[in-house]
Amino acid sequence: MNATLEPAPQKANFANIARHLTEAISSGHFSVGALLPTELELCKHYGTSRHTVRAALAELQQLGLVSRRKNVGTRVISAKPRAGFRPSLASVDDLVQFGEEHLRVVQSIAPETVSGDLAKELGCGEGSAWLRISTLRMVGDETAMPIGWTDVYIDPSYAEIGDLVQASPDALISSLIAERYDRQIAEIRQDIRAFAITDGAMARKLQVEVGASALKILRQYFDAEGEVFEISVSVHPADRFSVSMRLTR
Repeated sequence: MNATLEPAPQKANFANIARHLTEAISSGHFSVGALLPTELELCKHYGTSRHTVRAALAELQQLGLVSRRKNVGTRVISAKPRAGFRPSLASVDDLVQFGEEHLRVVQSIAPETVSGDLAKELGCGEGSAWLRISTLRMVGDETAMPIGWTDVYIDPSYAEIGDLVQASPDALISSLIAERYDRQIAEIRQDIRAFAITDGAMARKLQVEVGASALKILRQYFDAEGEVFEISVSVHPADRFSVSMRLTR
């Protein structure tokens, strides 16, 4: 492994490894046509598993930076990633790692009683009480084009999480809950559907026209007892986001 890739990311999850390699390609350290180090070399360099390295390389492939061929290796085919954002997700760990790589710009934190269509969408009881945390999600800094709007609903007894979110906007809310209350994610149920953005305020924040096409992703977070402790609803403009999943036997 070339020394210019040092130091490796402190947290060697697939998102950080993919970002690290993307920077090496964009900087010209790995030029177009060059082969990346082998999976085993990358495992040794980053101190992680082959599964994690393969997930990182899959991200580079989705971004259009590399091609991968058996018995040949991973070859750089472009120095610039495709526009948009497309995570590859195959497990709870992948989804959590994916969520960690975005900047969250907090828009509001407030208690909310849900009813009607929203209660049905969230799968909770009519009139149930939640703490709603609304954020814009960015790739890069606050000046970048937002890739989505997320409303996160958590148990109102976790009200202090709101202060922690304000203090640590780059931390996952589920991670803050795990650290503060020792409530871990055991399962995530995800529903993805087509959606038209009709909320004028949301459209302005996302820099799109009212009625623009989008993906709406609803995720329910369950603990080991099968209880929902967090629900998130994310809206992504259609031209900025897609989801790829790996299904293996």
